[in-house]
Amino acid sequence: QVQPVESGGGLVQPGGSLKLSCAASGSISGIYDMGWYRQAPGKERELVAIITSGGSTNYADSVKGRFTISRDNAKKTVYLQMNSLKPEDTAVYYCNVGASSWFRAGINTYWGQGTQVTVSS
Repeated sequence: QVQPVESGGGLVQPGGSLKLSCAASGSISGIYDMGWYRQAPGKERELVAIITSGGSTNYADSVKGRFTISRDNAKKTVYLQMNSLKPEDTAVYYCNVGASSWFRAGINTYWGQGTQVTVSS
């Protein structure tokens, strides 16, 4: 199994910054695309940012210029640096990892349990 675990969420004032981390553990033979999603109460889960195995990135328009996604393949970790946070960024943030396993064929998608980010005065 592959288990992504997020950390770094919390309460921050508008204009502040947070850095989220997501480390994938388990019998991983390869890690491919990794991304961050978020879901606010009453809303659909939406893509925030994605980074491919080659390092290419894409961002939702709402976070472009404020958030930066990065990865450390040696640590099997993806990060999300969030700057200039706004109240509308408040949501549960989920890590998504595309990975291959020694004990499961093909590339599969795994979700973390989520970490709460609250932007409020």
